[in-house]
Amino acid sequence: MTAFDAKSTPSYSQEDVQQILKLAIAHQSKDQEKEFSYEQLLEIAAELDISPETLKLAERDWQVAQGEILQRQAFNTYRTERFKKRFGKFSIVNGVLLLVDLVGGGGLSWSLYILLFWGLGIGLDAWNTFQIKGEEYEIAFQKWYRKHQLKQTFNRVVNKFLNAWQS
Repeated sequence: MTAFDAKSTPSYSQEDVQQILKLAIAHQSKDQEKEFSYEQLLEIAAELDISPETLKLAERDWQVAQGEILQRQAFNTYRTERFKKRFGKFSIVNGVLLLVDLVGGGGLSWSLYILLFWGLGIGLDAWNTFQIKGEEYEIAFQKWYRKHQLKQTFNRVVNKFLNAWQS
């Protein structure tokens, strides 16, 4: 917001207007516990001199952004589940190895080395799994996303083929 004295009316930057309107809408929705219809969105846009075409473009951009957020959430869930499986295997195998070493040799010796080195790998895997920012994360996400898209495309083609074959 620009500085103003008692005689002038305040003026706001575009960013200020966006933040103020966002807060006002949040307050209104808290008070009334309602959602806005598309017609209401059009009315608000019209009052702000936003054309329906510009609103459509903004809505499409928002939908794309929401889709990417959902994809990233799915990717993070996939990575977490994959880590849980690896950690489960690590725990079971090393538990058995520790037990065999303890029973077979009367103490712990060689199994501790396996536990240590494999544990180091699991620690690095945990670091990579729960690190959700940075270039490595983006590369892993893009790789997963391409693989995911390829699977979806393949499934669609197979389903269309099977539906056409059954008809």
